[in-house]
Amino acid sequence: MALAVGALLAFAVGLFATATRLDRDRAFYPTVTIVIAYLYALFAVMGGSTNALVLETVAGTAFLVAAVLGFRSSLWIVAVALAAHGLFDLVHGRIITNPGVPSFWPAFCGAYDLTAAAYLAWLLKSDRIKAGVAGVT
Repeated sequence: MALAVGALLAFAVGLFATATRLDRDRAFYPTVTIVIAYLYALFAVMGGSTNALVLETVAGTAFLVAAVLGFRSSLWIVAVALAAHGLFDLVHGRIITNPGVPSFWPAFCGAYDLTAAAYLAWLLKSDRIKAGVAGVT
């Protein structure tokens, strides 16, 4: 169920962003990536684990850096970062012990991330939005 809801929600958000033209701003998908990356830190706070918070902040910062690099150069980097976060969700529990993470979250977030990455890749591949800044592709 979490997989289906995550995928459907990502697709719905993507369609909504396209229909309302929110995604015409280069900052949309990088911002989504940053928010997604730091939700695990929120769960660490909810679970009361300082160690998990530190580890989740380090992991989130890697995705933040990728989102900013992608924003400043090519949105393909953002699509890869979203997909990478989806894969991170698959192994997250084996890497970081975070007592605040709901049991459904890795599947939900993984499906969301991979679907959002695929949707962004489709937008870029079909030239519905431009990948690069001032000629960068």
